[in-house]
Amino acid sequence: MNPEEKAVISSSQRAVSAEQETHTAIERFNLAFNAHDADALAALMTDDTVFEDTSPAPDGRRIEGKAAVVDYWRTWFARNTDAQFDAEEMIVSGNRAVVRWVYRKMRNGQPWHLRGVDIFTVRDGKVAAKLAYVKG
Repeated sequence: MNPEEKAVISSSQRAVSAEQETHTAIERFNLAFNAHDADALAALMTDDTVFEDTSPAPDGRRIEGKAAVVDYWRTWFARNTDAQFDAEEMIVSGNRAVVRWVYRKMRNGQPWHLRGVDIFTVRDGKVAAKLAYVKG
């Protein structure tokens, strides 16, 4: 094998490793999220993490920094005790991922759901950004 072939293989192995790290980080994040465990989420985010919420319309709200994002989720979990996000599909490319999801909860005593996507950025095995978008 010549040096150029070795370099291509090495680069490909690094890309697969980065994608595995991204996939694992997001799976852990989603598990902690569905457990409504803000402390576990904190351990899975970078200090400078960014979250872009889907509301208020039309552009949502941007929250920056781990402490602010964790405070937001802690309050959100208290208001949405039965909320669950079911990941339907995850597309990973390097340190970026798109997760197509369904958010489910009870509303006015009836099952309710909303579909959307999150665009994640992972750095050093932790979520550095979660940008949320919804249908409708």
